[in-house]
Amino acid sequence: MPDVPDRPEIVCLCGSARFADEMAAANRDLTLAGAIVVAPGVFARSEHDAAGVPTDAQKAALGVLHLRKIDLADRVLVVNPGGYVGESTTREIAHARATGKPVSFTHPVAESDPS
Repeated sequence: MPDVPDRPEIVCLCGSARFADEMAAANRDLTLAGAIVVAPGVFARSEHDAAGVPTDAQKAALGVLHLRKIDLADRVLVVNPGGYVGESTTREIAHARATGKPVSFTHPVAESDPS
């Protein structure tokens, strides 16, 4: 009898808020494939967003919360159209790697990016 996991794989999505649509698509695809997906829950980037712009304190708290989501995950998928990986995502990748989480990317990483 083959090994059957007692729970589905948990995948944490990381990436820039500018890729909210692409993250939603990755979330949908992974969920339909049977994974549990944890991802950023707030994408407000400007005063034109319905929820408004998070305060600096809220952004800091969300950053810490996202690191805890990485801790829960079996692996990390970085959503990076065009190879873009920003500063926050770079920190998240470093955290994932420091805790032994496998990290993969939806697109090749831009050559100028140290990730």
